[in-house]
Amino acid sequence: MQLIARTRTGDPAVIRLNPLDNVLIARQALPEGLSLEAEAVTVRQPIPSGHKVASQRVALGQPLRRYGQIIGFASQPIEAGDHVHVHNVEMGDFARDYAFGVDTHTTAGTEAVFQGIVRADGRVATRNYVGILTSVNCSATVARAVADHFRRDIHPEALAAFPHIDGVVALTHGAGCAVDPNGEALGLLRRTLGGYAVHPNFAAVLIIGLGCETNQIESLLETQGLKASDQLRAFTIQGIGGTSKTIASGIEQVKALLPQANQVQREPVSARHLIVGLQCGGSDGYSGITANPALGNAVDRLVAAGGTAILSETPEIYGAEHLLTRRAVSREVGEKLIARIHWWEDYCQRMNAELNNNPSAGNKAGGLTTILEKSLGAVAKAGSSNLVDVYLYAEAVRAKGLVFMDTPGYDPVSATGQVAGGANLIAFTTGRGSAYGCAPAPSIKLATNNRVFEYQEEDMDVNCGGIADGSTTIEERGAYIFEQMLRIASGERSKSEQHGYGQNEFVPWQIGAVT
Repeated sequence: MQLIARTRTGDPAVIRLNPLDNVLIARQALPEGLSLEAEAVTVRQPIPSGHKVASQRVALGQPLRRYGQIIGFASQPIEAGDHVHVHNVEMGDFARDYAFGVDTHTTAGTEAVFQGIVRADGRVATRNYVGILTSVNCSATVARAVADHFRRDIHPEALAAFPHIDGVVALTHGAGCAVDPNGEALGLLRRTLGGYAVHPNFAAVLIIGLGCETNQIESLLETQGLKASDQLRAFTIQGIGGTSKTIASGIEQVKALLPQANQVQREPVSARHLIVGLQCGGSDGYSGITANPALGNAVDRLVAAGGTAILSETPEIYGAEHLLTRRAVSREVGEKLIARIHWWEDYCQRMNAELNNNPSAGNKAGGLTTILEKSLGAVAKAGSSNLVDVYLYAEAVRAKGLVFMDTPGYDPVSATGQVAGGANLIAFTTGRGSAYGCAPAPSIKLATNNRVFEYQEEDMDVNCGGIADGSTTIEERGAYIFEQMLRIASGERSKSEQHGYGQNEFVPWQIGAVT
């Protein structure tokens, strides 16, 4: 089963995605009274661009279909030509056939290379940073002060002699204390910090703590199987003797690390060393038609070249998980995915929340109506490759191919988990114009429509809007995106890097009670 049917030609004002659909997608704003001759439908109310118009009458309680899949149910009778949106669509339960593994297939291998940085232990990096991590929020100010000393926009002389270093970045957070020392929340934070501490895009890492926090650095290192070394240094404010002394010590330690960190050079390496985290934020009605399937096409090319793609955001595949289980390489892998869906259902119940509350206000303004509709478009980022494994948040990703990591739908939290798991590149689609970066991994932004690309071009790396108007194809954009991945991985700076995004967007998932 294909995740997304190809766009079908018809009336130029609308897009029909599948013969089974009873909604059409507006390519442009549709005025009341417009005749859609190819569909034999007259528009009954103004329809904003990217929104849905009914192609036939839908009775109360009957399903609405897009991509040939159910996206909700009519909460009132809907006539052909009506605007189909939150005012007349509601969620409802329906059976989904998980059909584990029925759509798996073999993939022909291809060759692709990029200019990577090979570390002494064989790991491959796409960037070369010195990182500063914190065990607790209490040491965040000190960590930022150390990193700020090396900012090229403030102190250009600090790294002038080290052109092969991309920067010194402080990744701080708001947790680390007042939590159960043996609980899930602290374990998750430690797993995240541990993943960043060994990320190949860091030539060296300092971990700075306060000293009395629950997240003791010694325990952090021990639980993550890490040992302090010249490239992994750890100390506390209380141990050094105060704020100013700790900042001075941190600056001197970074200075001592710079000469060796600078001794790198890029060389041709196989694309099998690429691990790409897949994100979509500020989605709109075009996301599942243009940028997401184009990114999915690029993912299939990456997987064919031996690389890895990480699909995430569990609440944003909810209702479309059956399309992934059908491609699971084993029943065990498929059931691991369904177990995460059940965990989220239980989690939301415990938190007195609704898993169906997604999409956001911006998503709805862009034409998305229910989480089912959003999820069906979101899974298009995964292309058609087999699902080879499922990981918990921030777990180290070892498999090659398409994998799933359990994360929230909130982009900074989700991407933080992916990078902790080893992602050395992020590909991020947006229809509303999300601004985002993710140090130490570069982030590529893909616009779903021409308007957002033209209006916010300073933030967008790729325009996929031409897929909707027929000026380009999913295959052409997929090939272009894959080439862009290789270029950015080789050192070309993405738009978000040029703007300095990446440090503030480090947001580990905080899941437990704070006491």
